[in-house]
Amino acid sequence: MQRYIPFLKALRKLLITLVLVVLIILSIRVTEPDLVKLVSSFPKAESIMGQLLRPVFFDRESEKVTVSQVVPVPCDSVPVPTSADSGSRIVLDPPCGSPKDVINLRGFDLPQNAEISLRWILPDGGLLSIKNIKTDDDGEINMPLEIRPITSAIDGKAAQISFEVTLPNGKLVVAKTLKDVINAMFVTIFMALIATTIGTIIAIPLSFLAASNITRKGKLGTVVYYLVRAFLNIIRSYEPLVLATIFAMIVGFGSPFAGVIALSVTTAASLGKMFSEAVESIDTGPIEAITATGANRVQVVMYAVVPQIIPDFLSFTIYHWDINVRISTIIGFVGGGGIGYLLSQRINTLQYSQAGTALLAIILVVWALDFLSSEIRKSLV
Repeated sequence: MQRYIPFLKALRKLLITLVLVVLIILSIRVTEPDLVKLVSSFPKAESIMGQLLRPVFFDRESEKVTVSQVVPVPCDSVPVPTSADSGSRIVLDPPCGSPKDVINLRGFDLPQNAEISLRWILPDGGLLSIKNIKTDDDGEINMPLEIRPITSAIDGKAAQISFEVTLPNGKLVVAKTLKDVINAMFVTIFMALIATTIGTIIAIPLSFLAASNITRKGKLGTVVYYLVRAFLNIIRSYEPLVLATIFAMIVGFGSPFAGVIALSVTTAASLGKMFSEAVESIDTGPIEAITATGANRVQVVMYAVVPQIIPDFLSFTIYHWDINVRISTIIGFVGGGGIGYLLSQRINTLQYSQAGTALLAIILVVWALDFLSSEIRKSLV
Protein backbone atom coordinates (compact mmCIF):
# COMPACT_ATOMS: atom_id res chain seq x y z
CA MET A 1 0.00 0.00 0.00
CA GLN A 2 2.85 2.36 0.83
CA ARG A 3 4.24 2.15 -2.70
CA TYR A 4 0.94 3.52 -4.08
CA ILE A 5 0.96 6.65 -1.89
CA PRO A 6 3.26 8.74 -4.20
CA PHE A 7 1.11 7.69 -7.17
CA LEU A 8 -2.10 8.69 -5.39
CA LYS A 9 -0.61 12.07 -4.40
CA ALA A 10 0.45 12.71 -7.99
CA LEU A 11 -2.99 11.67 -9.23
CA ARG A 12 -4.62 14.04 -6.72
CA LYS A 13 -2.49 16.95 -7.91
CA LEU A 14 -3.31 16.10 -11.51
CA LEU A 15 -7.06 16.03 -10.80
CA ILE A 16 -6.91 19.35 -8.95
CA THR A 17 -4.99 20.86 -11.88
CA LEU A 18 -7.55 19.53 -14.37
CA VAL A 19 -10.44 20.93 -12.32
CA LEU A 20 -8.78 24.35 -12.20
CA VAL A 21 -8.16 24.28 -15.97
CA VAL A 22 -11.81 23.37 -16.61
CA LEU A 23 -13.01 26.18 -14.31
CA ILE A 24 -10.78 28.69 -16.08
CA ILE A 25 -12.07 27.56 -19.50
CA LEU A 26 -15.67 27.87 -18.28
CA SER A 27 -14.89 31.33 -16.87
CA ILE A 28 -13.51 32.43 -20.24
CA ARG A 29 -16.60 31.16 -22.03
CA VAL A 30 -18.98 32.84 -19.59
CA THR A 31 -17.21 36.22 -19.50
CA GLU A 32 -16.56 36.24 -23.29
CA PRO A 33 -13.35 38.30 -23.37
CA ASP A 34 -12.85 39.99 -26.74
CA LEU A 35 -9.32 41.31 -27.19
CA VAL A 36 -10.03 42.35 -30.78
CA LYS A 37 -12.89 44.56 -29.65
CA LEU A 38 -10.70 45.96 -26.86
CA VAL A 39 -8.03 46.97 -29.38
CA SER A 40 -10.54 48.28 -31.92
CA SER A 41 -12.19 50.40 -29.20
CA PHE A 42 -8.92 52.15 -28.36
CA PRO A 43 -9.81 55.40 -30.20
CA LYS A 44 -13.08 55.62 -28.25
CA ALA A 45 -11.28 54.86 -24.97
CA GLU A 46 -8.63 57.45 -25.81
CA SER A 47 -11.30 60.09 -26.40
CA ILE A 48 -13.18 59.31 -23.17
CA MET A 49 -10.04 59.09 -21.03
CA GLY A 50 -8.69 62.27 -22.58
CA GLN A 51 -11.81 64.15 -21.45
CA LEU A 52 -11.84 62.52 -17.99
CA LEU A 53 -8.24 63.67 -17.49
CA ARG A 54 -9.22 67.26 -18.32
CA PRO A 55 -11.44 68.19 -15.37
CA VAL A 56 -13.29 71.49 -15.49
CA PHE A 57 -12.27 74.08 -12.90
CA PHE A 58 -12.67 77.40 -14.65
CA ASP A 59 -14.73 78.63 -17.54
CA ARG A 60 -15.42 81.81 -19.40
CA GLU A 61 -18.65 83.64 -18.95
CA SER A 62 -20.79 82.39 -21.77
CA GLU A 63 -24.24 82.28 -23.21
CA LYS A 64 -26.09 79.21 -24.41
CA VAL A 65 -28.00 79.22 -27.66
CA THR A 66 -30.50 76.43 -28.27
CA VAL A 67 -31.76 75.57 -31.74
CA SER A 68 -34.57 73.02 -31.99
CA GLN A 69 -36.68 71.39 -34.68
CA VAL A 70 -39.85 69.29 -34.26
CA VAL A 71 -39.53 65.74 -35.63
CA PRO A 72 -42.85 63.93 -36.22
CA VAL A 73 -42.41 60.24 -35.35
CA PRO A 74 -44.20 58.64 -37.18
CA CYS A 75 -44.86 61.10 -39.99
CA ASP A 76 -48.64 61.25 -39.55
CA SER A 77 -48.47 61.86 -35.78
CA VAL A 78 -48.35 65.68 -36.05
CA PRO A 79 -48.17 68.15 -38.95
CA VAL A 80 -44.74 68.33 -40.57
CA PRO A 81 -43.13 71.66 -39.55
CA THR A 82 -41.68 74.07 -42.09
CA SER A 83 -37.95 74.79 -41.93
CA ALA A 84 -36.59 78.32 -41.60
CA ASP A 85 -34.70 79.77 -44.54
CA SER A 86 -32.19 81.85 -42.58
CA GLY A 87 -30.50 82.15 -39.20
CA SER A 88 -29.32 79.28 -36.99
CA ARG A 89 -31.47 76.34 -37.97
CA ILE A 90 -31.81 72.56 -38.25
CA VAL A 91 -32.90 70.96 -41.51
CA LEU A 92 -33.96 67.30 -41.67
CA ASP A 93 -34.14 65.18 -44.82
CA PRO A 94 -36.75 63.75 -44.79
CA PRO A 95 -38.46 66.02 -42.21
CA CYS A 96 -40.12 63.07 -40.43
CA GLY A 97 -39.80 59.32 -40.09
CA SER A 98 -40.56 56.12 -38.22
CA PRO A 99 -38.52 54.43 -35.47
CA LYS A 100 -35.29 52.89 -36.81
CA ASP A 101 -35.34 55.14 -39.90
CA VAL A 102 -32.14 57.05 -40.68
CA ILE A 103 -32.54 60.70 -41.66
CA ASN A 104 -29.96 63.27 -42.66
CA LEU A 105 -29.48 66.08 -40.15
CA ARG A 106 -27.98 69.40 -41.18
CA GLY A 107 -27.27 72.53 -39.18
CA PHE A 108 -26.73 75.97 -40.74
CA ASP A 109 -25.49 79.40 -39.61
CA LEU A 110 -24.04 78.06 -36.36
CA PRO A 111 -20.83 79.39 -34.74
CA GLN A 112 -17.69 78.18 -36.51
CA ASN A 113 -15.80 75.26 -34.91
CA ALA A 114 -18.14 75.35 -31.93
CA GLU A 115 -18.89 72.50 -29.53
CA ILE A 116 -22.51 71.41 -29.91
CA SER A 117 -24.52 69.17 -27.57
CA LEU A 118 -26.91 67.18 -29.72
CA ARG A 119 -29.93 65.69 -27.94
CA TRP A 120 -33.56 64.69 -28.23
CA ILE A 121 -36.20 66.60 -26.30
CA LEU A 122 -38.74 63.82 -25.72
CA PRO A 123 -42.52 64.35 -25.84
CA ASP A 124 -42.73 64.06 -22.03
CA GLY A 125 -40.10 66.78 -21.59
CA GLY A 126 -37.21 64.43 -20.80
CA LEU A 127 -33.80 64.78 -22.42
CA LEU A 128 -31.89 62.06 -24.27
CA SER A 129 -28.28 62.91 -25.12
CA ILE A 130 -27.03 61.73 -28.50
CA LYS A 131 -23.45 62.97 -28.80
CA ASN A 132 -21.23 66.03 -28.64
CA ILE A 133 -20.22 67.27 -32.08
CA LYS A 134 -18.32 70.18 -33.60
CA THR A 135 -19.32 72.52 -36.40
CA ASP A 136 -17.06 72.94 -39.42
CA ASP A 137 -15.29 76.08 -40.62
CA ASP A 138 -18.55 77.30 -42.16
CA GLY A 139 -20.60 76.78 -39.00
CA GLU A 140 -22.45 73.81 -40.47
CA ILE A 141 -23.18 70.21 -39.46
CA ASN A 142 -24.04 67.29 -41.71
CA MET A 143 -24.62 63.83 -40.24
CA PRO A 144 -26.95 60.81 -40.38
CA LEU A 145 -29.27 60.24 -37.41
CA GLU A 146 -31.24 57.14 -36.47
CA ILE A 147 -34.72 57.80 -35.06
CA ARG A 148 -35.23 56.13 -31.67
CA PRO A 149 -38.53 54.42 -30.74
CA ILE A 150 -38.57 56.46 -27.53
CA THR A 151 -39.03 59.65 -29.61
CA SER A 152 -42.47 58.61 -30.90
CA ALA A 153 -45.13 61.29 -30.46
CA ILE A 154 -47.42 61.06 -27.40
CA ASP A 155 -50.95 62.52 -27.40
CA GLY A 156 -50.21 64.75 -30.35
CA LYS A 157 -46.94 66.08 -28.92
CA ALA A 158 -43.84 65.33 -30.98
CA ALA A 159 -40.21 65.04 -29.98
CA GLN A 160 -37.65 67.65 -31.00
CA ILE A 161 -34.05 67.44 -32.09
CA SER A 162 -31.98 70.10 -30.36
CA PHE A 163 -28.56 71.77 -30.64
CA GLU A 164 -27.23 73.48 -27.53
CA VAL A 165 -24.37 75.82 -28.41
CA THR A 166 -22.19 77.35 -25.69
CA LEU A 167 -20.56 80.61 -26.74
CA PRO A 168 -17.64 81.85 -24.58
CA ASN A 169 -18.13 85.54 -24.02
CA GLY A 170 -16.22 87.20 -21.21
CA LYS A 171 -13.81 86.80 -18.31
CA LEU A 172 -12.55 83.64 -16.65
CA VAL A 173 -14.78 82.49 -13.76
CA VAL A 174 -15.11 79.48 -11.50
CA ALA A 175 -16.95 76.84 -13.50
CA LYS A 176 -20.49 75.94 -12.45
CA THR A 177 -19.39 72.32 -12.66
CA LEU A 178 -16.84 72.85 -9.89
CA LYS A 179 -19.48 74.48 -7.67
CA ASP A 180 -21.89 71.61 -8.31
CA VAL A 181 -19.19 69.04 -7.51
CA ILE A 182 -18.22 70.77 -4.25
CA ASN A 183 -21.86 70.98 -3.15
CA ALA A 184 -22.47 67.32 -4.03
CA MET A 185 -19.26 66.30 -2.23
CA PHE A 186 -20.40 68.04 0.96
CA VAL A 187 -23.74 66.26 0.64
CA THR A 188 -21.86 62.95 0.40
CA ILE A 189 -19.67 63.68 3.43
CA PHE A 190 -22.60 64.72 5.61
CA MET A 191 -24.71 61.85 4.28
CA ALA A 192 -22.01 59.43 5.46
CA LEU A 193 -21.68 61.29 8.77
CA ILE A 194 -25.38 61.19 9.68
CA ALA A 195 -25.64 57.55 8.53
CA THR A 196 -22.63 56.59 10.66
CA THR A 197 -24.11 58.43 13.66
CA ILE A 198 -27.50 56.72 13.33
CA GLY A 199 -25.88 53.35 12.69
CA THR A 200 -23.62 53.70 15.74
CA ILE A 201 -26.51 54.60 18.03
CA ILE A 202 -28.38 51.50 16.88
CA ALA A 203 -25.28 49.28 16.97
CA ILE A 204 -24.28 49.98 20.58
CA PRO A 205 -27.22 48.25 22.32
CA LEU A 206 -27.24 45.48 19.71
CA SER A 207 -23.55 44.81 20.32
CA PHE A 208 -24.11 44.08 24.02
CA LEU A 209 -27.00 41.77 23.18
CA ALA A 210 -24.78 39.99 20.62
CA ALA A 211 -21.82 39.56 23.03
CA SER A 212 -21.70 36.05 24.49
CA ASN A 213 -19.92 37.08 27.69
CA ILE A 214 -22.66 39.62 28.49
CA THR A 215 -25.93 38.13 27.22
CA ARG A 216 -25.40 34.38 26.87
CA LYS A 217 -26.37 33.53 30.43
CA GLY A 218 -29.41 31.35 31.05
CA LYS A 219 -32.00 30.18 28.52
CA LEU A 220 -33.51 33.62 27.83
CA GLY A 221 -30.09 35.23 27.40
CA THR A 222 -29.00 32.47 25.02
CA VAL A 223 -32.12 32.91 22.87
CA VAL A 224 -31.61 36.69 22.73
CA TYR A 225 -27.94 36.21 21.85
CA TYR A 226 -28.65 33.92 18.89
CA LEU A 227 -31.57 36.06 17.63
CA VAL A 228 -29.51 39.26 17.63
CA ARG A 229 -26.54 37.48 16.03
CA ALA A 230 -28.78 36.09 13.30
CA PHE A 231 -30.36 39.52 12.75
CA LEU A 232 -26.94 41.17 12.33
CA ASN A 233 -25.76 38.47 9.93
CA ILE A 234 -28.90 38.74 7.80
CA ILE A 235 -28.66 42.53 7.53
CA ARG A 236 -24.92 42.38 6.77
CA SER A 237 -25.64 40.06 3.84
CA TYR A 238 -27.38 42.92 1.98
CA GLU A 239 -25.11 45.19 -0.03
CA PRO A 240 -25.59 48.96 0.43
CA LEU A 241 -26.19 49.22 -3.33
CA VAL A 242 -29.18 46.90 -3.09
CA LEU A 243 -30.66 48.76 -0.12
CA ALA A 244 -30.01 52.14 -1.74
CA THR A 245 -31.86 51.00 -4.87
CA ILE A 246 -34.85 49.86 -2.81
CA PHE A 247 -35.02 53.02 -0.71
CA ALA A 248 -34.49 55.22 -3.79
CA MET A 249 -37.66 53.73 -5.26
CA ILE A 250 -39.47 54.46 -1.99
CA VAL A 251 -38.31 57.99 -1.09
CA GLY A 252 -37.27 59.26 -4.52
CA PHE A 253 -34.50 58.61 -7.03
CA GLY A 254 -31.52 60.89 -6.41
CA SER A 255 -32.59 61.74 -2.85
CA PRO A 256 -29.72 61.75 -0.30
CA PHE A 257 -32.23 60.40 2.24
CA ALA A 258 -32.28 57.09 0.35
CA GLY A 259 -28.52 56.81 0.77
CA VAL A 260 -28.72 57.76 4.45
CA ILE A 261 -31.25 55.01 5.21
CA ALA A 262 -29.27 52.38 3.29
CA LEU A 263 -25.98 53.30 4.94
CA SER A 264 -27.57 53.53 8.40
CA VAL A 265 -28.93 49.98 8.14
CA THR A 266 -25.68 48.45 6.88
CA THR A 267 -23.58 50.48 9.33
CA ALA A 268 -25.70 49.36 12.29
CA ALA A 269 -25.26 45.70 11.33
CA SER A 270 -21.55 45.98 10.58
CA LEU A 271 -20.67 48.00 13.68
CA GLY A 272 -22.93 45.82 15.80
CA LYS A 273 -20.82 42.80 14.81
CA MET A 274 -17.51 44.63 15.34
CA PHE A 275 -18.63 46.13 18.66
CA SER A 276 -19.82 42.75 19.96
CA GLU A 277 -16.44 41.20 19.19
CA ALA A 278 -14.74 44.07 21.04
CA VAL A 279 -16.98 43.41 24.05
CA GLU A 280 -16.20 39.68 23.94
CA SER A 281 -12.43 40.33 23.93
CA ILE A 282 -12.35 42.48 27.08
CA ASP A 283 -10.37 41.55 30.19
CA THR A 284 -12.57 39.55 32.58
CA GLY A 285 -10.63 40.67 35.66
CA PRO A 286 -12.52 43.95 36.24
CA ILE A 287 -15.83 42.14 35.65
CA GLU A 288 -15.05 39.55 38.32
CA ALA A 289 -13.83 42.21 40.75
CA ILE A 290 -16.94 44.40 40.43
CA THR A 291 -19.25 41.37 40.47
CA ALA A 292 -17.63 40.27 43.73
CA THR A 293 -18.70 43.56 45.30
CA GLY A 294 -22.35 42.63 44.69
CA ALA A 295 -22.90 44.88 41.69
CA ASN A 296 -25.86 44.06 39.42
CA ARG A 297 -25.64 43.38 35.65
CA VAL A 298 -26.06 47.02 34.60
CA GLN A 299 -23.42 48.23 37.05
CA VAL A 300 -20.97 45.58 35.85
CA VAL A 301 -21.43 46.74 32.26
CA MET A 302 -21.12 50.44 33.14
CA TYR A 303 -18.02 50.20 35.33
CA ALA A 304 -16.18 47.09 34.10
CA VAL A 305 -17.05 46.81 30.40
CA VAL A 306 -17.65 50.33 29.04
CA PRO A 307 -14.24 51.82 30.08
CA GLN A 308 -12.48 49.00 28.23
CA ILE A 309 -14.44 49.25 24.97
CA ILE A 310 -14.65 53.02 24.44
CA PRO A 311 -11.33 53.29 22.51
CA ASP A 312 -12.30 50.39 20.21
CA PHE A 313 -15.80 51.76 19.68
CA LEU A 314 -14.46 55.20 18.72
CA SER A 315 -11.84 53.70 16.42
CA PHE A 316 -14.37 51.47 14.65
CA THR A 317 -16.85 54.33 14.29
CA ILE A 318 -14.31 56.71 12.72
CA TYR A 319 -13.08 53.96 10.42
CA HIS A 320 -16.62 53.21 9.32
CA TRP A 321 -17.31 56.87 8.57
CA ASP A 322 -14.33 56.74 6.20
CA ILE A 323 -15.80 53.59 4.60
CA ASN A 324 -19.25 55.18 4.29
CA VAL A 325 -17.85 58.19 2.44
CA ARG A 326 -16.39 55.84 -0.16
CA ILE A 327 -19.57 53.77 -0.38
CA SER A 328 -21.65 56.96 -0.68
CA THR A 329 -19.89 57.82 -3.93
CA ILE A 330 -21.02 54.46 -5.36
CA ILE A 331 -24.61 54.27 -4.12
CA GLY A 332 -25.28 57.58 -5.87
CA PHE A 333 -25.21 55.63 -9.14
CA VAL A 334 -28.36 53.77 -8.07
CA GLY A 335 -30.20 56.89 -6.89
CA GLY A 336 -28.69 57.40 -3.43
CA GLY A 337 -27.84 61.07 -4.01
CA GLY A 338 -24.57 62.94 -3.45
CA ILE A 339 -21.49 63.04 -5.66
CA GLY A 340 -22.18 59.59 -7.10
CA TYR A 341 -25.54 60.69 -8.48
CA LEU A 342 -23.96 63.79 -10.04
CA LEU A 343 -21.18 61.64 -11.52
CA SER A 344 -23.66 59.20 -13.05
CA GLN A 345 -25.62 62.10 -14.59
CA ARG A 346 -22.50 63.56 -16.19
CA ILE A 347 -21.42 60.19 -17.60
CA ASN A 348 -24.89 59.41 -18.93
CA THR A 349 -25.02 62.78 -20.71
CA LEU A 350 -21.49 62.28 -22.17
CA GLN A 351 -20.04 65.22 -20.22
CA TYR A 352 -16.78 63.41 -19.48
CA SER A 353 -14.73 66.49 -18.56
CA GLN A 354 -17.30 67.36 -15.89
CA ALA A 355 -17.27 63.72 -14.77
CA GLY A 356 -13.49 64.04 -14.46
CA THR A 357 -13.98 66.95 -12.04
CA ALA A 358 -16.22 64.77 -9.87
CA LEU A 359 -13.74 61.87 -9.98
CA LEU A 360 -10.89 64.13 -8.90
CA ALA A 361 -12.97 65.49 -6.00
CA ILE A 362 -13.79 61.93 -4.89
CA ILE A 363 -10.10 60.94 -4.96
CA LEU A 364 -8.99 63.99 -2.97
CA VAL A 365 -11.73 63.72 -0.34
CA VAL A 366 -11.31 59.95 0.14
CA TRP A 367 -7.53 60.38 0.48
CA ALA A 368 -7.92 63.25 2.97
CA LEU A 369 -10.50 61.40 5.10
CA ASP A 370 -8.45 58.21 5.04
CA PHE A 371 -5.42 60.10 6.33
CA LEU A 372 -7.51 61.97 8.93
CA SER A 373 -9.27 58.87 10.24
CA SER A 374 -5.96 56.99 10.41
CA GLU A 375 -4.37 59.75 12.50
CA ILE A 376 -7.36 59.93 14.84
CA ARG A 377 -7.37 56.16 15.31
CA LYS A 378 -3.66 56.21 16.09
CA SER A 379 -4.23 58.79 18.83
CA LEU A 380 -6.88 56.54 20.40
CA VAL A 381 -4.53 53.55 20.73
